[in-house]
Amino acid sequence: MQRQIFTEEHDAFRATVRTFLDKEVLPYYEQWEKDGIVSRDAWLAAGRQGLLGLAVPEEYGGGGTTDFRYSAVLAEEFTRAGAPGFAVGLHNDIIGPYLTSLATEEQKRRWLPGFCSGETVTAIAMTEPGAGSDLQALRTTAEDKGDHWLLNGSKTFISNGILADLVIVVARTTPEGGAKGLSLIVVERGAEGFERGRNLDKIGQRSQDTAELFFHDVRVPKENLLGERDGAFLHLMTNLAQERVAIAVAGIAAAEHLLEITTRYVKEREAFGRPLAKLQHIRFEIAEMATECAVTRTFLDRCVADHAEGTLDAVHASMAKWWATELQKRVADRCLQLHGGYGYMAEYPVARAFTDGRVQTIYGGTTEIMKEIIGRSLLA
Repeated sequence: MQRQIFTEEHDAFRATVRTFLDKEVLPYYEQWEKDGIVSRDAWLAAGRQGLLGLAVPEEYGGGGTTDFRYSAVLAEEFTRAGAPGFAVGLHNDIIGPYLTSLATEEQKRRWLPGFCSGETVTAIAMTEPGAGSDLQALRTTAEDKGDHWLLNGSKTFISNGILADLVIVVARTTPEGGAKGLSLIVVERGAEGFERGRNLDKIGQRSQDTAELFFHDVRVPKENLLGERDGAFLHLMTNLAQERVAIAVAGIAAAEHLLEITTRYVKEREAFGRPLAKLQHIRFEIAEMATECAVTRTFLDRCVADHAEGTLDAVHASMAKWWATELQKRVADRCLQLHGGYGYMAEYPVARAFTDGRVQTIYGGTTEIMKEIIGRSLLA
């Protein structure tokens, strides 16, 4: 079906992204996978190309557009290129909104130019060894010491954790406040007592550095409070719809790409003297996946269009996230099966897509959490 949500400007931007990937990412991606981290040079190149800070006002060096469709193009192209480990989406679509909507004028001038140039790589630190989706269980604390915050605690599974120059830490500022006693405290590279643990050894997206972070009596300036004191819960909930639809966009793009390469493969690969595509079971498998992808794409494009207009709600974002990522997981599994033994070989794109995509149903809110949000809204 012909997609209706993009204009000529979006198509031109897509061409720019593809050129960037061909020149600055794909020639080096295998090495980044081995190193477990993306080169800083790539972040700087992304900044020069105007791919960072799309929604940041131009006065701070950004693209000055709030049209989420440009972010959707980025997510689709990085996914189809097989380069999800370069966490541009995390930087732009998840962390960016906190800085543009909550930062003071002084904070914006201090942080946003580097955010857009690629000189300042960002991360958000919420998950802890004993707490993930349950914000009430977070134990990292930030004590008000008058002229500074004293930060203590640890975080884990933090994307961009090794590279990050600026980390938004979710910390407890009111001990008895539950989920509503949390604040966002910004910790900058070099702060005394701020330590990074190991670069975690993941089964997929290996080039995306994911780390443990430790805070031992870190003195954070009072002016590094982001948003309202004890306002983190509301701030986090406000930005979750964009995070989830961005993950969903990558999910359907991955499923479609896997379907494309598998369709080509079964046309070329022979068994019992004829192409696999001549077998009815194979045709049925392709037909089922193509139909599921087409239906999901239609819904996702509507969600993207709604979000670009500011009308996407949390429930539909949750629907998009769980459905698209679970579809991605199913399609990856079925496409690997159709590749046979070759699908299990790391050199084949389907093998990497299988492991790279598995986390999609986990981060940004698990499938189970998404269903709980949807069910609660329907049965309240």
